Amino acid sequence: MNNRIREYRARHDLTQDDLAKRVNVRRETIVFLEKNKYNPSLKLAHDIAVVFGVPIEEIFIFD
Repeated sequence: MNNRIREYRARHDLTQDDLAKRVNVRRETIVFLEKNKYNPSLKLAHDIAVVFGVPIEEIFIFD
């Protein structure tokens, strides 16, 4: 699975730490997500999509 978290963070002018705090995870989790080294739970994927105001499918690309 790929994702567009880094792109959306840049659009919303958020740091990895800002996003991590908004979705209640550690910054390292966001780092691993952006590097595609970690697949999020459905809840985390939903929470990230809510922060950016888009559907999950717009952030996460299921190959």
